Parts: sequence; structure tokens; C-alpha cells
Amino acid sequence: MEREIIKTNRMNALFEFYATLLTEKQMNYMELYYADDYSLGEIAEEYGISRQAVYDNIKRSGKLLEDYERKLHLYSDYVIRNDLFSELRDYTQKTYPKDEMLPLFIDRLEELEEE
Repeated sequence: MEREIIKTNRMNALFEFYATLLTEKQMNYMELYYADDYSLGEIAEEYGISRQAVYDNIKRSGKLLEDYERKLHLYSDYVIRNDLFSELRDYTQKTYPKDEMLPLFIDRLEELEEE
């Protein structure tokens, strides 16, 4: 069960970064399955296709998302940058507790990251 949660969280994260590289059908199936927690049967019924067709499409789409990440590293780089921001924030608070500008600069950098 925990493994499924980890996989779902990863697919949702990769989907956030690479959804626009998928076809509309792939995006719809992935979003319904991973984000909205639809079953294969529910998706199949909604689109009038077999559960196997939905399963195959989701499996292929998941592999595509993993391939995009392997090549582009957008998600892993994002995670690393967030970790660095946290370390920088902690260091700043400990080393320069009275400095009011450093946290503002970090906030501005993080805002750029999110755009």
C-alpha cells in the first residue's frame, strides 16, 4: 500500500511538470487515475473503452513521464532547489537572526522558482 502511495505521489509530481507533453487523452486518463483516484473501470466506463485499454494507456503515459524526467530532470532539480532553499533559510536564521533582508531575498528567489 505504501509503495502505491509513493508511486501515486511521484506520478502526480511528474504530471505537474510534464503534462503538456502528453496527448489530451493521456492527460485525462492520468489525471483521473492518479489525481482523482478513479478506478480503471470507472475511466473505461466514462470513455466507453475497455479497462485493458485504459491500463495500457496509463502504463505507457507513466513510462513517458519517467522518460521525460530521466532526460530533462525538471522534477529532481526542483526538489534539490527546494532542499537548498530550506538549508539556506535555516542557515540564515541561525547565523544572521537579526538580518531582516536575507529572508526577503530568499522569498524572492523562491517566488521566481514557482513562476
